Amino acid sequence: MLSCKQASQLTSQSLDRPLTLRERFALQLHLMICKYCRRFSQHLQTLRAAIGKMVDSIENNDTIKMPSAAKKRIADQLATNRPQP
Repeated sequence: MLSCKQASQLTSQSLDRPLTLRERFALQLHLMICKYCRRFSQHLQTLRAAIGKMVDSIENNDTIKMPSAAKKRIADQLATNRPQP
């Protein structure tokens, strides 16, 4: 059984890399039991969605006073670092 520390680390790592089958199973089991880690996981998912919206708003916002090339570089960097669902 995972500790809360291990579960939060795996939750965070899942944003950067695919978890192994064993890691996913252990994490899901822990999340079924621990409401605090489940809440942490939900918060990370909310942050990921917010970052995705930021990327879209930066790319489509004409009121930002900076060269379009700079806006594109920022949006590309955010998209590159955005975790995949």
